[in-house]
Parts: sequence; structure tokens; C-alpha cells
Amino acid sequence: MVKKKAEQETLAERLRRMAQMDIRAVGRETLVERSTVKLDPGLSREERILSFIEQIKNPYCYLDDGVVLKISFINTDVTLEERLEEYVRNL
Repeated sequence: MVKKKAEQETLAERLRRMAQMDIRAVGRETLVERSTVKLDPGLSREERILSFIEQIKNPYCYLDDGVVLKISFINTDVTLEERLEEYVRNL
């Protein structure tokens, strides 16, 4: 259990760093096309979120139909996990 908590903290820190990336400094060749991400509906909610993050590499900055996107949230009371859950639910 301790290891899982440490892994989550590491992921949380990585996500914070990704959210702060400057879109002008990101190499287009390092970005993932959103349409290539495939989610398995048989996985649990947590597993789907982790799978999405693993596949997209940076959920804050990616390609969508060849266009570089950088996302952020106005409402800072909502977590990335909640936004990803909403995204997965609407697929």
C-alpha cells in the first residue's frame, strides 16, 4: 500500500510539471495524436485514466487532428482526474 501511495505522488508531481510546460518549448515530434489513444471499457475507471495518461504521454499538451493543443482549467477546484473521468465518460 505504501508503494502505491508513493507511485501516485510521483504521478501527481509529473502531472503538475506537465501542466506547467510552455507550449512554445514543446517539440511537436514528442506529442501524441489523441485519436491514437484507445481505451478499454473493461478496465476500471482508475486503470482507464492511467492507460490514457500512459498513451497520451502529456494529457495537458498533445495533438488533435494534427493541431497542437495545450489545455488548462479555469476552475482549479476540479482535478485532472475528474476532468479525465468526464472525458472518458463522454467518449
